[in-house]
Amino acid sequence: MPHSSEFAELKLCGWGRYPTLDCRMEKPDRLENLMQTFGRAGTLIARGNGRSYGDAALNPKLTLSMLAMNRFQAFDPSTGLLTCEAGALLADVLAVFAPRGWYPPVVPGTRFVTVGGMIAADVHGKNHHCDGTFGAHVASLTLATGDGEIRSCSRTKNAALFRATLGGMGLTGVIVSASFHLWRTETAFVHEECLATANLDETLAELESSQSWPYSVAWVDCLAKGTKCGRALISRATPMLRTALPGKLAADPFQSSPERGVTVPADAPSCLLSGASMRIFNRLHYLHGSTRVGSRTTHRDRFLYPLDRIKAWNRLYGREGFVQYQCVIPGSQSGTAIPLLRQRVAAAGSGSFLGVLKQFGPEGDGMMSFPMAGHTLALDFPMRPGVLDLLESLDGLTHAHGGRIYLAKDARCAPQRIREGYPQSGEFAATRAEAAGVPSKFASSLSRRLSL
Repeated sequence: MPHSSEFAELKLCGWGRYPTLDCRMEKPDRLENLMQTFGRAGTLIARGNGRSYGDAALNPKLTLSMLAMNRFQAFDPSTGLLTCEAGALLADVLAVFAPRGWYPPVVPGTRFVTVGGMIAADVHGKNHHCDGTFGAHVASLTLATGDGEIRSCSRTKNAALFRATLGGMGLTGVIVSASFHLWRTETAFVHEECLATANLDETLAELESSQSWPYSVAWVDCLAKGTKCGRALISRATPMLRTALPGKLAADPFQSSPERGVTVPADAPSCLLSGASMRIFNRLHYLHGSTRVGSRTTHRDRFLYPLDRIKAWNRLYGREGFVQYQCVIPGSQSGTAIPLLRQRVAAAGSGSFLGVLKQFGPEGDGMMSFPMAGHTLALDFPMRPGVLDLLESLDGLTHAHGGRIYLAKDARCAPQRIREGYPQSGEFAATRAEAAGVPSKFASSLSRRLSL
């Protein structure tokens, strides 16, 4: 990939591989090279490691790859405050600091994201009900805005711009660097408990009772119907102290997780993506998971990043790609809305390999941050006829019950849904216009589609 002023014309997409666009890409490796692009570019958007699912990091006119701006700049062991450039991968942060007993308070479901991307999407993890989003642990950031300025932003300095950048999907400017806290840990292991539920009522009740556990998540059978609708496998975990580890593990409490992953070598054939195949997969996965009910000691990487063990797993949805539908429903409406969403998906027969249900805590600082107190449901759908109509109908259910969808996963939502779901979207737009100098400088396929 070219650096500095060199550029390449590439076909780019998000992790869902839909849509794919022809984009001009540059890869600055220094701040001065980054700022040079501002003068000669019309509109642009920053891109991390391409792990947002839809069109959030795509701009045909200019997409800036931040991967060459990945340096660690400072670390304070007395506070755990790490400062690094925005292109640093979470995987690199973990490689350096996890063996020393430091770990980010909040991580998403993959290590292969950049720090800038984590802020732009204000990512959440399996512990949102306890610890909020990643943005809650960001102390400050530097932002290159459209007027050519480099602004330092925090909760006390340029506070509105800071709040707009958390979850702002790169539309307030280019995140250059950030300072965020790491937490002390005693081991790289968690005490995990797995259980199976028979239906959605049991699933929601068990998630509610799991709030005292730092981490909890449910895999949901996407296509079970009738009395089995919403049955799930729930995993919950708590970090382990060194004194609780068996002798062999206690002797090396920060050992790395054994890498025994597999790679999906090619796009899955369409015959594996049929409704019948999905039903068989969901049924077998539930039955297999039911045999693992109980407690165990688990390496945290295996618990936090299970899909990282399957390289290029997005190929499982075929060459046409897939869309992930992730919504959040307020707690007061979850018991009504989630059964309706599940029933709509099951009736359509368009289920997915991945159906995840989690409990969220309160909203965070970001104007456009996704979480709210309630439950979030994430479902993957292969791109095929009828899927977009199904997702539009799911939008209707979500918004009728006061919910919203996650911009980092979206590839097809309508603008009015975003205005309905994000009540601070007007303040977000005003903050961008006031701070950026050139409000339209930072644009993506997502922002144009949603009129952000």
